[in-house]
Amino acid sequence: MPRNPLNPLGFRHSKPFLCITNRVTITPPRLCIMASPLTLRLDPKTRQRIARLARHKRLSTSEVIRQAIAAWADREEPVASPYEAMMDLIGVVHGGNPKRSERTGRRFAALLKRRGNRS
Repeated sequence: MPRNPLNPLGFRHSKPFLCITNRVTITPPRLCIMASPLTLRLDPKTRQRIARLARHKRLSTSEVIRQAIAAWADREEPVASPYEAMMDLIGVVHGGNPKRSERTGRRFAALLKRRGNRS
């Protein structure tokens, strides 16, 4: 028996049916490569709060949920290396003497000699 496109699983009913649930299915944007969508079951109050935040930020509901999960994971997971912990701070400070790192060994030796002469 050929399958009906409106009834691809071959159920024995004559009309297609709709299932309305309180779920959000997160599908990735086209540029992001993910293995599969994720389905969350949310209570109505939480779903309304997320929808309100999405409208306020002019983002999709899925993007708001992705950002929330990423922020939670960042807080929960330990940082892998000291570099990653300070990555956002590197290169932000400008000013000062640009040559302060030149001949540091000689300057440090001179500083120790001066301190040694004090006693």
